[in-house]
Amino acid sequence: MTLHDDAVLVLKGYEGQPELRELYLEHLAAHPDGMYKPCSAGHLTSSALVIDPSRGRVLLTLHKKLGMWLQMGGHCEEGDPTVEAAALREAAEESGMAGLTLLPGGPVRLDRHPIPAPCHWHLDVQYAALAPADGVERISEESLDLRWYAYDEVAAVADTSVVRLLEGTLARL
Repeated sequence: MTLHDDAVLVLKGYEGQPELRELYLEHLAAHPDGMYKPCSAGHLTSSALVIDPSRGRVLLTLHKKLGMWLQMGGHCEEGDPTVEAAALREAAEESGMAGLTLLPGGPVRLDRHPIPAPCHWHLDVQYAALAPADGVERISEESLDLRWYAYDEVAAVADTSVVRLLEGTLARL
């Protein structure tokens, strides 16, 4: 099964946000290359909010290019077997944390946002990753900073998409 095929299955099984889900599926039907960065019409990305429920906090990255506090995530790569695996890989790479596990149940949310040309859209499939009790974060090359935020602090530092991802994650927990 290709990563494209996996994404279609994941999206068909996702029960939330029906209009956005259909837009993602239409994009993939029209663009066989729609999983990867070179697709100028837009491409799927995969991300994960790293959460520590035992301490009531989330780990955010200060994105190097955007200068915004965001969840971990990014582009799918040729070696990613699934969209879920891409989210977990990105979360581990950007947080520097070993032992992350994705919250069961598939994606928490979808988020479509514009990006600078030559591409136009990121179609993000958003998961939540549980931090291990002994997890230690390390700043990657892609981040300016990493910081833990209490749930009630997130809205003051992050954009609406991160806040909605946190709300969806807490509802699932």
